[in-house]
Amino acid sequence: MGLFELFTETIFLKTDSDLQKKIEMLSELQTKYPNNKKIELDLMLCKLGLAGENEIEYELKNANLGMYVLHDITIKYEDLTAQIDYIVVTTGKIYLIECKNMVGNITVNERGDFIREINHQKEGIYSPLRQAERHVEILKKIWLSRSGIFNKIFVEGRFDNWYVPLVVIANQKSILNTRYASKEIKQKIVKSDQLINYIKRDISTIDKNLLNSQKKTYEIANWLLSLDEPHEINIPKYELEEQENRPDNSNLKEEIRNRLIEFRTRKSKEKNIPAYYIFTNEELEKILEKLPQTIEELKSFSILSEIKIRLHGKEIVDIINCER
Repeated sequence: MGLFELFTETIFLKTDSDLQKKIEMLSELQTKYPNNKKIELDLMLCKLGLAGENEIEYELKNANLGMYVLHDITIKYEDLTAQIDYIVVTTGKIYLIECKNMVGNITVNERGDFIREINHQKEGIYSPLRQAERHVEILKKIWLSRSGIFNKIFVEGRFDNWYVPLVVIANQKSILNTRYASKEIKQKIVKSDQLINYIKRDISTIDKNLLNSQKKTYEIANWLLSLDEPHEINIPKYELEEQENRPDNSNLKEEIRNRLIEFRTRKSKEKNIPAYYIFTNEELEKILEKLPQTIEELKSFSILSEIKIRLHGKEIVDIINCER
């Protein structure tokens, strides 16, 4: 790098992301289907993911190091696809970042397995480190497929030194335990508030004469950006059509509720017994939930006792069927 080429800016060549677009699509769906729990869960997970990526973006913007950044890049090689959260191109190395905004405490064992603990419950999760390493492997295949024979020999020997798979844990409340992991694995996992110091230390080990100029760094970043594949953003199918066409039973149930309460009041007065002897409020709600249309259905739901069904079951079922 030349004496007068001091490069300290963070320059984003791509800032948009699929996550932001998914959030917009899911928010629109949630407006139409506010009671769909699956949409609610997926929207929450997308927002958590985006919050994690925003945290990394903040750290990168304030790095004062000199880098080009690509956010949310999709690369393909034959039938292989990699979606990379961040590619950070510095004058010395290129970091392929897998961002994880994980809830709970994370332990990485000697095999590189990730174990998450929430409320004293442990579960294994798919290794984000394996994801990041797979991104590097796919990128390497692309590079080798476009290189001549001499470049292939050169790249094979140095590619793994240039391109670094990196897992960044964005949730500062999570405790990251890598005590049992190997040194090689530990070097590829970092929390977001340690990311910039990690990159600075890593680049400091490189001979300054081997660092790229800003122009060369930009050329590498631009080449990586050119690999970004246009693709359709998909969200899960939520059986929305079935929900959309389902009749609204709220008015119907309210009519049945009123008729059943009238029946209970009348019966209790006739027999001079408390209303809950006919059926309790809790039993009423269960009847409204199931809406049994026959005595057999009423028995099968185990809502009322045998004596209540024998005394009042037929009239309850008749009220339901009349209103339907």
